[in-house]
Amino acid sequence: MTTRALSVEGLSKVYPTGSRALEGVSFAVERPEVVAIIGSSGAGKSTLIRCINRLVEPSAGRVRLGATDIVGLSRRELRSVRRRIGMIFQEFNLVERLTVMENLLSGRLGSVGFVASFLRRFPPQDIANAYALLDRVGLAGYQDTRADALSGGQRQRVGIARALMQDPDLLLVDEPTASLDPKTARQIMRLIRELATERRKPALVNIHDVALAQSFADRVIGLKQGRVAFDGPPAALSAATLTEIYGAEDWSQTIRHVDDKAETTLSAPDA
Repeated sequence: MTTRALSVEGLSKVYPTGSRALEGVSFAVERPEVVAIIGSSGAGKSTLIRCINRLVEPSAGRVRLGATDIVGLSRRELRSVRRRIGMIFQEFNLVERLTVMENLLSGRLGSVGFVASFLRRFPPQDIANAYALLDRVGLAGYQDTRADALSGGQRQRVGIARALMQDPDLLLVDEPTASLDPKTARQIMRLIRELATERRKPALVNIHDVALAQSFADRVIGLKQGRVAFDGPPAALSAATLTEIYGAEDWSQTIRHVDDKAETTLSAPDA
């Protein structure tokens, strides 16, 4: 029997106020694929992402990464397992005063030990991997640039590269395009998809833009009031399906496929 990459079983979250963010969410990711999580504001998308790596504590249910039950881990055990999960944040979560290279190498802090990380002494292989990732995400030559001198798209690319420095078993991506212009948003989503495919990593992407989900995800999970309302291929996102997830609306301009051929390549450093 093949071990699933990720298994979420009956996951629920009730906040102290009594608000129910998730109710009995279940799904499995059995292969490297990009899974988009869509739904209206307050549907539970961010809570789901954060419950999977226990940035938010679930109220009930199970989350298994491979054979490991994350919900049942102690805090010490959780620190070790989190090294297997790469997190990419909406607000980039970079240290503004540090250089791009320093931000990338921070992705290895959990693996090199306290003394080495404090002295910023990283193995040569880590440094070589960081340079290779910078080249891959279109930021070759930016290693000494401070994070606060980058554009939004460049910061997100650094965040993606930093997450991949962990060589994670799973990527969790929380609204990676929310603060980006439409062109840069498409480039970032394409980059996430390409890297997930190249490195054979499953990726869960919390995203508001239905068209981006349809264009770049292999699978879409739609949440409504904390429950799974849809789980299937992007092509199955019909007007009726979106009405079920979001409510009644004219969805004719939302469901679309955009031709990528005329778009700028990912290597453009100014995005």
